[in-house]
Amino acid sequence: MTKRISASSYLNTAPLVWSFLYGQNHGKVELILDNAPARSAELLSQKRVDAALVPVFAYQSIDDIYLVPDVCVGAHDRVRSVCLVTKGEDLSAVTSVALDSSSRTSVALTKIIFREFLGVEPEWKEAEPNIDAMLAASDCALLIGDPALRLAQTDYRVFDLAEVWNKFTGLGFVFAMWMSRSSQQSIDFAASRNEGLAHVEEIIGNYLSEVSLTREDIRSYLTANISYSVDENMREGMELYFKLALKHQLVSKNKPLIFAD
Repeated sequence: MTKRISASSYLNTAPLVWSFLYGQNHGKVELILDNAPARSAELLSQKRVDAALVPVFAYQSIDDIYLVPDVCVGAHDRVRSVCLVTKGEDLSAVTSVALDSSSRTSVALTKIIFREFLGVEPEWKEAEPNIDAMLAASDCALLIGDPALRLAQTDYRVFDLAEVWNKFTGLGFVFAMWMSRSSQQSIDFAASRNEGLAHVEEIIGNYLSEVSLTREDIRSYLTANISYSVDENMREGMELYFKLALKHQLVSKNKPLIFAD
């Protein structure tokens, strides 16, 4: 039976799915793409896919799943595509935050930063990812993915969420990982990642018209900002994130990291 996998169609996931769309794994699995990372978590939770590239927050809420080792979408410092935005205010002065709720990982990280590091509890409001509308109704906005990358063209004040996390913790941050319903992997996600990273120029060509960035900006984002491997620093960051999520009642449990073979 053909394996079914799911992932979001953001620019930062492109190197992880390139092999399944155009490379050596093309036709070997059924790939479901969606523009909302939470949708992939939902499919995995409903057992409608065998594996999915999902926000790490989902790991604590889906039973009987395994983390695929080493492969991730993360950042050691500046990520660029997960941002808090204000009209000029410092984060400590924020009283309300509009949340792009398409990634629960980033929403939880935002709440941890305000509660744990800034000692502030603003009003939280869910919103569609339209920065002008978000900031018309709130002091601050959380924006993720490709819409966040376009913020370089605005006059708003932008706080990179991975950079803020690193400032307070000294750790990297893992935003998403492949997760599987089986402890035994028949898909080599690490090899698929490596194939995708070897075709960054083709990926850039595919996204040039979609994200309104220069070829050099996209290349820097994919090769310098995003980390596609989990080192010890990033693993410690993920463990601390889950610990703080439990402390601030954003998750009901903190199960240990269990990796597939």
